[in-house]
Amino acid sequence: MSVANAGMAVAATGPLAEDAIRDPELAGPGESEEERPIAPDQFDPRYETSKWERWVYYCYYIGNNGLTLFNFAPTLFQDLLYEAAGDSGRLQFLGAYRTINSIVLLANGISFAIQVVLFLLLGSMADYGRWRPWILIFWSIVAFSLGFGWLGVHTEEKWPIATGLYMVGLIAYQMCITFWTAAFPGLARNQPVMRKKAEQFENGEITRDDYDFADMMERNKVYNVAFIMQSAGELVILAILVGILFALDVNASVEKNLWGLSVLIAYATGVWICLAIPWFILEKKRPGQQLPPGMNVISVGFWNIWRAMVQIWELKQSLIYLIGYFLLGDSLNTTVTVIATLQNSVVSYNTLTLTYILMVGIATQLVGIWGYWRIQKRYGLSTKTMFDFVMIGILLLDLWGMIGIWTHKIGYHHEWEFWLYSAVYGLVVYVMDMSMGCVKIANSFKVPMVCLQSDDDQ
Repeated sequence: MSVANAGMAVAATGPLAEDAIRDPELAGPGESEEERPIAPDQFDPRYETSKWERWVYYCYYIGNNGLTLFNFAPTLFQDLLYEAAGDSGRLQFLGAYRTINSIVLLANGISFAIQVVLFLLLGSMADYGRWRPWILIFWSIVAFSLGFGWLGVHTEEKWPIATGLYMVGLIAYQMCITFWTAAFPGLARNQPVMRKKAEQFENGEITRDDYDFADMMERNKVYNVAFIMQSAGELVILAILVGILFALDVNASVEKNLWGLSVLIAYATGVWICLAIPWFILEKKRPGQQLPPGMNVISVGFWNIWRAMVQIWELKQSLIYLIGYFLLGDSLNTTVTVIATLQNSVVSYNTLTLTYILMVGIATQLVGIWGYWRIQKRYGLSTKTMFDFVMIGILLLDLWGMIGIWTHKIGYHHEWEFWLYSAVYGLVVYVMDMSMGCVKIANSFKVPMVCLQSDDDQ
């Protein structure tokens, strides 16, 4: 899986353990600890989700919208490579002269490999103990520093520095989005409505299926509202940004275009800081799961992986799902990375054009997420059903690009195709971030129980 949505994929697995299972002392006769969906903090008044906590949670995501280290930092990096390469179109990187696209993809690969190691070592901290909020704060500060650091990197001779900023920036962005997302199951289950459902379930007034469905819908609601708020907020940020770019006259020269990208990244970073601080202050730092005896936050991650590898062979459907999840996610992430690289080249790295295309995508994703949520809520559809619709959109995008192998009429060769791609991606495919996350998160507390059963027992 490449960098594009790695954070979302890992974040989707993070709440698996952070969504702590119920205190074993509260389990009823004949029930094991792992068969209970209720978490202890649902009965602790200190952790009830307040309106302000929920809104500052949304605000952090508006700030961490990706404009800094995920959208425009890669554009500036690629543009610097283009200017530095000159007519040859090649630069020396990792011991060989390579094309610009090759350098970008290699940098992506290196960055993602580092992310894999970091998530293996630190991922459990999103689940266990009280480390998660502090890790988010740490990586947010790293991201803020990198965002302002781009102000000093806007001339072609600094492309090696830009390479480092680009790779570390992708890591910081994904770490931030991962540990932010890991907070939302606790936020959702401590909503007053879910606390009431937990009490009803404990009193035998509703079935587990009733509780599970309510939990799934509440999580989807929180996640969808976060996406909708982020989309609306990002449009406002981009509208102001367009004014800044005109003031900088970025179309006047290559130098001004590069400087405009640097200013853009710094501006979006400043907005991120202002919107992140309230979350750091108002978050109710809920405890994660207790470490198993003899484990620490490093070893427990590898222990969970080993247990999953041993148990997964008894869960054929889960195994098929995980394989499909990986292949589809890798396909989409590679598609996004390659198309972004092609788009930058086709529009000649023009900052205003790229901003307008991005605004189209943000506007359509707002409509798409809202529409998907309304349909799901209206007809009571499962997250898996909604995910099936999204997969069709992903396949269409890949098919369009594949056709471009044999013809130049279509297949991401022309500027109009990127406008169309941005609209379709926002309307249909961007919902995958929400769908893939919620498919796993909405059922995450069931995984320990399922891991103890065979397909015949499910």
